[in-house]
Amino acid sequence: MESLNSLKRTLNTNANRKDRDRHEYHFTPDKFRFLFKTSSSSSAKTGAESEREGKVRIDLTDKSLASRIPPDMSVLQNYTKYTVEEFLHKAAEEFEEKWKTPGPHNAQITDFTVIKNLGEGSFGLVKLVEHKQTKEFYAMKTLIKAKVVKMKQVEHTLNEKKVLQCIGFPFIVELKYHFMDHANLYMVMDFINGGEMFYHLQKFKKFSESQAKFYAAQIVLCFEYLHMLDLVYRDLKPENLLIDNTGYVKMTDFGFAKRIKGRTWTLCGTPEYLAPEVIMAKGYGKAVDWWAVGVLIYEMVSGRSPFYAEQPLQIYEKIVAGKVKFPNFMGEDCKDIVKNILQVDLTRRFGNLKNGVHDIKNHKWFQSVDWNAVFHKKITPPFKPEVSHPGDARHFQPFESEIARDEGKAKPGDDQYDKYFVDF
Repeated sequence: MESLNSLKRTLNTNANRKDRDRHEYHFTPDKFRFLFKTSSSSSAKTGAESEREGKVRIDLTDKSLASRIPPDMSVLQNYTKYTVEEFLHKAAEEFEEKWKTPGPHNAQITDFTVIKNLGEGSFGLVKLVEHKQTKEFYAMKTLIKAKVVKMKQVEHTLNEKKVLQCIGFPFIVELKYHFMDHANLYMVMDFINGGEMFYHLQKFKKFSESQAKFYAAQIVLCFEYLHMLDLVYRDLKPENLLIDNTGYVKMTDFGFAKRIKGRTWTLCGTPEYLAPEVIMAKGYGKAVDWWAVGVLIYEMVSGRSPFYAEQPLQIYEKIVAGKVKFPNFMGEDCKDIVKNILQVDLTRRFGNLKNGVHDIKNHKWFQSVDWNAVFHKKITPPFKPEVSHPGDARHFQPFESEIARDEGKAKPGDDQYDKYFVDF
């Protein structure tokens, strides 16, 4: 009983709406099954054991498709010249080449001027910086090596860098530079000065269905792209979606992204966005990202999570039960797509069936969406953040940083953590 109470105390971390954070847990599947079996309110079935993953893919052998794409073009820089299908075809080839031969370090800390802190995680900071030579503004993610090792996040950190270095998509942040020094790891990305979707969602309380649909369409395209590359994101939430100065979305924070062919078992993510198969430690794949899309649509339209509760244990019980209550103001088509995505049974979850992403893209809630127009950014955004210049950080709230005190404490030439980051 004491071990069960200890596990419950660990699970019952702070999950308040204002301070929602992601977590990685290291409990065995047996402990989780025991916890949920002993909970009086968690008797719901979790659906079929076997996962039938959607296998709709672009045919990389389609020569007629390849012939329409000039071979000397950079696929991301020239994405507006392609349809979504053409882009995915070319991007798959480009990704595989980069995955085999990731690039070397291409900058150093003295190349940048630090302007301010933008955000803070468990083992690092995100800072607004200016490149001294180009005068371009960037977001620099600084990870303290000692903390990364102590918190057993080495594999995730190496995955994040490798994934970001190899991908390129209009609605995903770009990794511009990466390097390390005696104390820290650095990843320098686009500075998206419109701020987090979470910030704007708190300000507006909720989005209209048309605004939510505009953002959701971009996320669907992101996952169509990532899943084609066998990449699972595993951390979708408004805090990880940035709004750029034109009003379009940029997905960020790939700390939990992983290339998966088949299944994985690590329990990681944000409590309110975890899929039931993750919680129940049954092994999971790309379908967890589609589950998160359903949660996101619901939260954007209603202003709260479909599984909101005061304690994480209560959140998990609601998730594995799979029962969602909809507000009266939510449209029937919106309810229907959320219901079809938030299916505990993997053999019924949209995005995970034989038609793959097309079950979602062809749903009547998305009927008015021109997917190529969204991809080419030809749709007028429903909201455009107010910014005055590329380095305007008004949409990022000031905060007192505790982790900054630990930054850079190691001595030059005495890096005991080098061995962990040879592949960074």
